[in-house]
Amino acid sequence: MGKGKTRDHLGRPVVAVTGMGVVTSLGQGIDDNWSALTSGKSGIHRITRFPVDHLRTTIAGTVDFLFDEAPRSAVLTEKLAELAAEEAIARARIGTPGDFPGMLFMAVPPVELDWSVKRELFEGGDTTTVDPYDRMIDSAMSLNSPEAYEYALYACVAEKTADRFGTRGAPISLSTACASGATAIQLGVEAIRRGDTDAALCIGTDGSVQAESLIRFSLLSALSTNNEDPATASRPFSKNRDGFVMAEGAGALVLEDYDAAVARGAEILAVIRGVGEQADDFHRTRSKPDGSPVIGAMRQALGDAGIGLDEINYINAHGTSTPENDKMEALSLEAVFGEHVKSIPISSNKSMIGHTLTAAGAIEAVFSIQTIRSGVIPPTINHDVADPSVSLDVVPNVAREAPVSMVLSNSFGFGGQNACLVIAASPA
Repeated sequence: MGKGKTRDHLGRPVVAVTGMGVVTSLGQGIDDNWSALTSGKSGIHRITRFPVDHLRTTIAGTVDFLFDEAPRSAVLTEKLAELAAEEAIARARIGTPGDFPGMLFMAVPPVELDWSVKRELFEGGDTTTVDPYDRMIDSAMSLNSPEAYEYALYACVAEKTADRFGTRGAPISLSTACASGATAIQLGVEAIRRGDTDAALCIGTDGSVQAESLIRFSLLSALSTNNEDPATASRPFSKNRDGFVMAEGAGALVLEDYDAAVARGAEILAVIRGVGEQADDFHRTRSKPDGSPVIGAMRQALGDAGIGLDEINYINAHGTSTPENDKMEALSLEAVFGEHVKSIPISSNKSMIGHTLTAAGAIEAVFSIQTIRSGVIPPTINHDVADPSVSLDVVPNVAREAPVSMVLSNSFGFGGQNACLVIAASPA
């Protein structure tokens, strides 16, 4: 530990955020998104990209302003990541174009396959002795379509992003369901703390709203069916919530060793003080009834940050608008913070942008930093019928001005993937 080094309570390098970028259904870039978000504007609308006449859910937070025609999900996922990363790198003023001086950690949705590949992969053939991945690649190759083959490869989007921005080493491509964006940031933080790199580009991206995904989530009874009034469909923590709204978007952060960032004259936007994660194998969609993995992830993040409960002055909730998830998050917050939770402002960005799935944790980290920097807490819109079982200050319907210096940002995914971040204005 050298003299003058900025270290945290455990003697580790402090991790600074020097750049960030975002794209959602509200628009491209931080300025447009933040203006809409703090105004309580919804980006949820009727789907026009594909026919929805016979679907139970016909609304989503799709990003429709980037292409004249509906793109493949993987192509849109890649484009969203590119735009968010460009904004983040430009804000950080780091490296030169195409030469990012650090590693890439990228959260992407599961691989999208052409229907003809799926048919060949899942219908007939030897399913016991042939590796499924090999079958998938062979099926993609049989189409004689370079694009189908390329996007059938795992980590394709991360590889293409790494090539575009010139990141160092092998790109890390990951998927931990709806916690993925936060997990990408966690891995970047840990790499910098270990001394593996002085900088990391962390991206969460998802452009996977399509008929098949809507049908699959509908079969799980997870989606809102409030199709008549899309803007009011996402209702986190409200008594009349009926499911989440699928959405698309991307968030990107440039993380750096704090001292290295200061030495090059970078603007420090925030610091990542703590990270925490715990897995839960209880059920493919529902959390363990006692909430222990969710509670554990929050406590782990707070302990990793080395802070007291009273130092958190805003919580960016996972807040999906599903009856089960919102109830579990509220109960878990009460278990962690006790009576003090009633005095902490909490809001869910998903009430306006919908649930961006793989990208959610990264997008919400960007909005958490904006909350710190602006002193404005985005609202939880559509909160007109309070759930009497939820004793939280959810900042209903209208943004609130308040000084914020420390944020807990929660991300909880299907399959029991839980990740939490503590984001602060300064190292101490």
